[in-house]
Amino acid sequence: MIKYGIVGAGYFGADLARSMNRIEDAAVVAVYDPNHGKEIAAELGADNCASLDELVSRDDIDCVMVASPSYLHRDPVIKAAEHGKHVFCEKPIALKYEDCKAMVDACKENHVVFMAGHIMNFFNGVHHAKELINEGKIGKVLFCHAARTGWEEQQPTVSWKKIRSKSGGHLYHHIHELDCIQFIMGGMPKEVTMTGGNVYHKGEHFGDEDDMLLINMEYPDDRYAILEYGNAFRWGEHYLLIEGTKGAIKLDMYNTGGTLRVKGEGESHFLIHETQEEDDDRTAIYTGRGMDGAIAYGKPGVRSPLWLQTCIDKEMAYLQYIMKGGKGTKEFEKLLNGVAALESIATADACTRSLAEDRKVKLLEITGE
Repeated sequence: MIKYGIVGAGYFGADLARSMNRIEDAAVVAVYDPNHGKEIAAELGADNCASLDELVSRDDIDCVMVASPSYLHRDPVIKAAEHGKHVFCEKPIALKYEDCKAMVDACKENHVVFMAGHIMNFFNGVHHAKELINEGKIGKVLFCHAARTGWEEQQPTVSWKKIRSKSGGHLYHHIHELDCIQFIMGGMPKEVTMTGGNVYHKGEHFGDEDDMLLINMEYPDDRYAILEYGNAFRWGEHYLLIEGTKGAIKLDMYNTGGTLRVKGEGESHFLIHETQEEDDDRTAIYTGRGMDGAIAYGKPGVRSPLWLQTCIDKEMAYLQYIMKGGKGTKEFEKLLNGVAALESIATADACTRSLAEDRKVKLLEITGE
């Protein structure tokens, strides 16, 4: 039996815990969350801890899952590692490279697993696209283009997710697409440029995050990527387009489905998620919200949609497999050694510096290596 403690039991943290509790030989035994811990602990049959120190110091916990708000990840990860606990940390791992490196280093120094919660890597469509690329189906990948955009009206209250110091804004909070591009392209770019700003959502009712971000990533050997983020786009889109020398792949998360185009073979199609029902469910949710597009935020008390729950289940099953002594595959190696965490935050930090200083920024300026 592998026993887990969870830090942060809001919308996503609670569903991570529920998923883990359904797995054979796994149990969430303790919860720490000052706001939601009591009710989630009662639901799970776990103990409700009064402090973070109480949770990480328990002898019956093998792994700590950190799903607190993004700006509150560093302390739980480091304290868990110092107490010899393996760690799973939800994205974004940190809001600056310095914090991310301290977390990864703490896990290495204490010889514990550090798994990054980059759940998009567990999408059926992303996994299939990576297989096609590895097989040489579309030739050398020259270009990736990701968009996660939509429109957001004034909300009744301003969520912490809209405050840059707490969530990192769209770039960090929605870091899945950036991380996925690096998963496809094999790592970080050599330099980036980010332009944009807050073009509409200004004032006390909207928080302070930028609502339009446009990113250009330059890789060695003439490869490139572009990302679009924000909630100031009336025509919302959510996709990843991968262009190669022999063909192209589109992962469409809005009109949900995957498409492969290969020279001389025409088009073929595949699922983004596990079943057609799940793809249809996602499409219905996105199109049903109208111009909101890909701008969606869960909140405590609301359950994950079908397609996301399946992805959570796959991710938690993989974590449990690793905790039981399973060997990680090469595909997911960077998820387990801190490299994916460091690469995603380093690139986000470089983009942030580019926007602030109005210049192209080399990744070496962030990583120092």
